[in-house]
Amino acid sequence: MPRMDGLEVYLSSIHGYGVRATRPFFKGDIVVVGDGVLYREDDDFDDEYALIVPGYLPNPDGSEGPPLYYDLTDQTRWINHSCDPNTEVDIKWNSELQVAIPWWTALRDIQPGEELTYDYAFAGHLAIPCHCGAPTCRGLIVDPDEAHLVPDELRHLLRGELAEFAQRAG
Repeated sequence: MPRMDGLEVYLSSIHGYGVRATRPFFKGDIVVVGDGVLYREDDDFDDEYALIVPGYLPNPDGSEGPPLYYDLTDQTRWINHSCDPNTEVDIKWNSELQVAIPWWTALRDIQPGEELTYDYAFAGHLAIPCHCGAPTCRGLIVDPDEAHLVPDELRHLLRGELAEFAQRAG
């Protein structure tokens, strides 16, 4: 597996392995492009951290078709979640080449030694406890718009305004 320019994998204080910068990145920089394997919704695969590739194949009526799942197979799979991330991930389906291309963009300047993070924003029913350590930690890895869909047994972990929102909406 080729090394990522300006990045290294290390033992993270957030969770397991992580990826940190070995050089500065500036707000708006593309930090890294990922690689992986595509799966269809009904394929048998086991990776709760797969990226979702939206709209790769439209339905006959023009609406968005079923998603593809992109299981990261390079070092980008170790970029951890944070409720206050320093990167965001985008993914584009290239219909001509039939490939997905994910990339991470710096949301702010990133200094050498700083761990890369992005917001996993899991669907409410897939939420899991969060250990990112950010002052704004939501308590769960969940899309804020789906906090009301968090299973009852996990709702007590939601923090701040998100807990109030889930209480009112759920």
